[in-house]
Amino acid sequence: SLVDGLLPRYRGRLTRGRASFRPAEIAGRRTSWRKDDSRLHVDSFPATPSGGRRILRVFTNVNPHGRARAWRIGDGFEAVARRFAPRLRMPIPGAGQLLALLRVTKSPRTPYDALMLQLHDRMKQDDAFQRESPQTAVDFAAGSTWLAFTDQVSHAATAGQYQLEQTFLLPVDAMAEPDRSPLRILERITARRLV
Repeated sequence: SLVDGLLPRYRGRLTRGRASFRPAEIAGRRTSWRKDDSRLHVDSFPATPSGGRRILRVFTNVNPHGRARAWRIGDGFEAVARRFAPRLRMPIPGAGQLLALLRVTKSPRTPYDALMLQLHDRMKQDDAFQRESPQTAVDFAAGSTWLAFTDQVSHAATAGQYQLEQTFLLPVDAMAEPDRSPLRILERITARRLV
């Protein structure tokens, strides 16, 4: 597979997640701020906690009209996490297990998952952050494929239609530099174990 060829270190360590097709045009789409992927954010999935595993996503622009997929890439994870850390709250003990018991989530939400979900929401909700934070525009041509650890890369999709996505989860201990993972960064910032 593409991922095995590009990232042989991860062979046998990746868990395949959700795959999806995005046929709708992003530009001008009306949605709530929480679901608005044209706003800078890091990925965290409310119903499917990662448990600290990395979110590696493979994207392919399959636009039949040759149009690019436009993204904005934001500041590094640690800078973003430190900016929002004062507004992040640790979950109530046992809340993650209760959510799984009630089938709100597919597995227990760890403190890490709770903080990442808050970070996702705070980033999208903060208009000043959306306007003023460092960002770079990147266009992905039709036919191109790109990979990103979307739990770490601040990103926003601002235009484009017809995209394929495949999500993989990677244990932090499979990384060459686990200390650079969002899990370890948030553990340093909070001075707590989060999984």
